[in-house]
Amino acid sequence: MNDNMTVQWFPGHMAKTRRLIKENLTAVDAVCELVDARIPESSRNPELDEIIGSKPRIVLLNKCDLADENATARKIKELSAKGITALPVDCRSGKGLDKFQPAVREVLKDKIQANIDRGMAGKHLRIMVVGIPNTGKSSFINRMAGKNRAEVADKPGVTRSNRWFFIGSGIELLDTPGVLWPKFEDPEVGFKLAFIGSVKDQILDIQEIAVRLLVVLQKNYADRLRERYKIEDFEELEPYELLELIAQKRGMLLRKGEYDTERAAVMLLDEYRSGKLGRITLD
Repeated sequence: MNDNMTVQWFPGHMAKTRRLIKENLTAVDAVCELVDARIPESSRNPELDEIIGSKPRIVLLNKCDLADENATARKIKELSAKGITALPVDCRSGKGLDKFQPAVREVLKDKIQANIDRGMAGKHLRIMVVGIPNTGKSSFINRMAGKNRAEVADKPGVTRSNRWFFIGSGIELLDTPGVLWPKFEDPEVGFKLAFIGSVKDQILDIQEIAVRLLVVLQKNYADRLRERYKIEDFEELEPYELLELIAQKRGMLLRKGEYDTERAAVMLLDEYRSGKLGRITLD
């Protein structure tokens, strides 16, 4: 394993990102942040707390069906202790999304009452949706907006490329493409994003990523490896040796009897991402 390998991924400029969020905050009542439930810390911007300040927030732990239920419950409890409403959801199937609108109304109950007091009982609630690539922001908006994807007019003071979607019950979602990106100061964040597929495999050493995933699985989810690949007594193996053993068990051979570890690496990552290894949380 190459200890010097790092994952570099800077698809957006951090200063521009901060400016966009701050500009749009004045047009919304709350922020909805999507994170990947498998890496609920590594899939969010560490600067978001400072950027949005006291603006109400709802966190959606997406892809919850692929994450460890106990870990997700602990994360929700942790966020709740900080005064942040968090919901486990799966945006592709729609699981848990029925709780989103009630959560919005609970989080913004003071805002709703203030609107009523000012004679604006029907005023729409506006929510900015943020999330790094591959956390399911588009799937969430598509699900909530429905087949019609009812797009409403731009609001004053909002960047023209932004789009508003009415999702019913007096709630609008602000979709701002590319509004939030991670900042890698901890190299482990980059690897975890690579594990779930947020960083393109084509720019990575796929075997190195698979080996690093095996380090985590060997330590925390050895039973899943044992069950899925029918292997025993691998606790003392080096991660690359374990990858070779998996290739052997799956009959992945090259000429001259060598094991096809690249093919095994692709398979391992695919099976982790699709949930075939079970519900696993890496943070």
